[in-house]
Amino acid sequence: MGVSQRVKNRFRRFLQRPGSTVDLAPLEKLLPAIEAREEDLTALDDAELTEAAGRAEDYTEICAVGREAARRGLDQRPYDVQLLGAMSLLAGKVAEMATGEGKTLTATIAAYGHVRHGNGPVHVLTVNDYLARRDAQWMEPVYTLLGLTVGWVTEASTPEERREAYAKDVTYVSVSEAGFDFLRDQLVTDLDQRVQRGLATAIVDEADSILIDEARVPMVLAGAVPGEQDPVHAAAALVRGLRAGRDYEVAEDGRSAAFTAAGLANMEAKLGGIDLYDTEHVEQLSAVNVALHAHALLHRDIDYIVRDGTVELIDEMRGRVAQRRRWPDGLQAAVEAKEGLNATAEGEVLGTVTVQAYVALYRTVCGMTATAVLIGDQLREFFGLEVAVIPPNTPCVRVDDPDRIYATRAEKEEALIDEIKRCHEAGRPVLVGTLDVKESEGLAAGLNAAGVPCVVLNAKNDDEEAAIIAEAGAYGAVTVSTQMAGRGVDIRLGGSDESDRDRVVELGGLMVMGSGRHDSRRVDDQLRGRAGRQGDPGGSVFFVSLEDNLVTRHALDAVPPSPRMNADGLVTDEQVDFAVEHAQRVAEGVNHEIHRNTWRYNVVIEQQRKALAERRERLLTSEVAALMLMDRLPEKTEDMDEDILSRAARSIALYHLDRLWAEHLAELSEVREGVHLRALGRLDPLDEFHRSAVPAFNALIPAIEERTVATFEETEFDDDWEPDESSLVRPSATWTYLVHDNPFGSELDRLIASVGRRLAGSGSR
Repeated sequence: MGVSQRVKNRFRRFLQRPGSTVDLAPLEKLLPAIEAREEDLTALDDAELTEAAGRAEDYTEICAVGREAARRGLDQRPYDVQLLGAMSLLAGKVAEMATGEGKTLTATIAAYGHVRHGNGPVHVLTVNDYLARRDAQWMEPVYTLLGLTVGWVTEASTPEERREAYAKDVTYVSVSEAGFDFLRDQLVTDLDQRVQRGLATAIVDEADSILIDEARVPMVLAGAVPGEQDPVHAAAALVRGLRAGRDYEVAEDGRSAAFTAAGLANMEAKLGGIDLYDTEHVEQLSAVNVALHAHALLHRDIDYIVRDGTVELIDEMRGRVAQRRRWPDGLQAAVEAKEGLNATAEGEVLGTVTVQAYVALYRTVCGMTATAVLIGDQLREFFGLEVAVIPPNTPCVRVDDPDRIYATRAEKEEALIDEIKRCHEAGRPVLVGTLDVKESEGLAAGLNAAGVPCVVLNAKNDDEEAAIIAEAGAYGAVTVSTQMAGRGVDIRLGGSDESDRDRVVELGGLMVMGSGRHDSRRVDDQLRGRAGRQGDPGGSVFFVSLEDNLVTRHALDAVPPSPRMNADGLVTDEQVDFAVEHAQRVAEGVNHEIHRNTWRYNVVIEQQRKALAERRERLLTSEVAALMLMDRLPEKTEDMDEDILSRAARSIALYHLDRLWAEHLAELSEVREGVHLRALGRLDPLDEFHRSAVPAFNALIPAIEERTVATFEETEFDDDWEPDESSLVRPSATWTYLVHDNPFGSELDRLIASVGRRLAGSGSR
C-alpha cells in the first residue's frame, strides 16, 4: 500500500467516515514473514504440507500454508492483498475488496484459519445455490491440501445430504437455505433429526446484500391449514377495470394508492351498496385495498414475472428472480388473482426468523463485498462490524465519466442507444445495466431496430447467466443486463477468445453503461466494478433523465424549473447534478429507516423466540417435562413405565410448545397490523406493539404447561403408545418461503391512508 493511500485511510479514520476505521498496518507488517515461509513450504510434499496445515496457529503460518495450498490446488498464488483480506476476516471484519480481486480464495484461507482457531464449523453464506455449489467445488482441492472437508447445500439437497454437508469443516450454503434448515431444526422431536450442528462462524459473501439489503427479510416455515379461504381473489375481479385518476389516485412516491370518492362509490355499489368503512366490513375493505395496490402499484416485468403459471418476484437489487419469495398481507394472492392464476398456499406460520436475526446467532460473523464503506454505519449499528478496506492488487485505471442527464426519458434512451452503437461499431464490448426486466427488453428492441445485435440477461433467463457473462467482454459484444450485484462471475476482456484480448484492450476495455441511477449507490458501484478488474482498462457512464422515478420521487423540488440544456436535451446545469445525487441519498435514507423500524419490531419477537428455543432445548434433551408431570400428576405417573413416561411427556410438551408458538406468531402478526390504527390516536405503534406482545408471551409458558398436563391426564397409555394417538398430529406438509418486503406498509397502513384521504375529501365538500 502506498504512502498516499495510508494517509487517506488515516484521514478517513480521523473523520470517522463509515467503514474506514480499521487500520491495516498491523496486518501489513506480517506480509514479509508470510513470504519468508514460502521457500520452506514449497519444499514439502503434499502430505507434509497437510501436516503443517494441521499445526498452523498464528496469522503468519495460516496465510503462508494457505497460499501454498492454493498454488498447488488451483495453480493460483494469492496476492498480498488477498492475504490482508483473509486476515481481516479472521479478525471478524467485513473486507471491502473490488470486483475481480479474488474474494472466493480469500474466504477459503479465512475459513481454514477459523477452523484452526477452534471457531468451526464454518458456514460460507452466499446469495444463491449456484455460487454455493460452484465455490465449494472450485475450492475443494485447496481444502483437501489443508486437511479440511468441505460440503455444500442447495434447495435440492435431501435431509441426509444436508446433514452430511453440515458435518464438514466448511459448508457453502445460501443464507436462505441455512435459515430454513435452522427453522426446521427448531421443530424436531428427536435430536437425530437435526441437520445443522451449531452456528459457530459465518463468512458472509456479498455482505452488503445479505446483511443490509436482505437483513429484514423474514424466512418462514409454514404448515398446511385445511380449508383456507382467500377473499382477495373476489376483490381483484372488482378492481380490474378501475382507472387511475378517475377511480383511484397514486401518491407521488409511488408507494400508496387510494380510491377517489367516485371510485369508492363504484366499489361499494359493486359490493351491494354497503358502506366499506362500517366496522362490519373491515375485512372487505382490507381485501379491496390490497387488490387495488396489486392492480395499481405492482407491475409485471418490473416487480415480478409470470413463468410456468406462477408469479415470481424480482429482487430489485439484483434484477433476478427472488427465489421462494412472496409478498405478505394478501398481496401475493392479489397479484396472482390479477394475473388470473390460482392462489398459492400461504399456510400457518410455524416458525420465522429474519436474515438479520439468523446471522446474529453465529458466534463469529465476518464478510466481504466490493461495496462496504457506504453502509459502514449500518454494519456497525446492526451487527457491530467494522470495515477493512483492502486496496486492489493492481491500481484501477477505469475511467468513470460524469452522468449524462437528459430532460426526458425519450431523449435519454435515444442518446444511450447512439452511444452503444458507436462503441459497438468500433468493436468495444459494452455492458448495459438496466433497472428492470421491462426496461432491458425495451432497450434490446431499440438496439435491434438500430442494427445493434445484443444479448439480454434478466430474471427470465438467469439460468444462462454464466455463459452470457463469460462472453460479455468479447470483441464487439453488447450485453444488456438487469443489475449486476451478486452475479459472482468476472468479465474477461476478449471473452473466451484470448487472442481478442489485446484488441479489446486497445479500444479501452469493457465499457459499462447504466440506463439510470438505482436507489442505492452501492448497486451502481457494483455495475461500474464489472469494468477495470485487476488493472484492466475500462470505462463507465450513467444515463439519467429528469423523468426517471428516482428523481421524480425523491428530488423533484431540487430540480430548477428551467435548467440549462443543449439542443439534444443534455442537461448542463450543475444544480441538476446535485439533485440526482440528492435523490439517491434520500432513497438510501428511506431504505435505512425502513430497515431500522423493521428491526425494532423484530427485536422483541427474536428475544421471545430465543427464550422459547432454550426451553424447547431443555424439553428435548432432559427429563424436565416428565419431572413436571410427576409433580403435577403423581397418581397417574407413579406406576408408569419410565421410558413411556419420558417419551410421552417430551412429545406432548413439545407439541404444545410448538402449537402455542405458532398461535403466538399469528397473534403478533394481528397485533402488529392493529397497532397502526392507534397511530390515529397519536400513540407510538412500537410502544403499543410491545405493550401487547410482552404480556402475551408471559402467558405462553403457563399455557404450555396447562395444555401438557391436560393432554397427559386425558390420555390412556399402553406399551405401544405413539404421539399421534393423543391428537398430537403435526402438519402433514410443510414448506419454506421468504417474505418479500412489503413496499407499501401494512394493510392497516394503507387503511389509515385511505381513511385520511376520505376524511380530507369529505372536509372539502
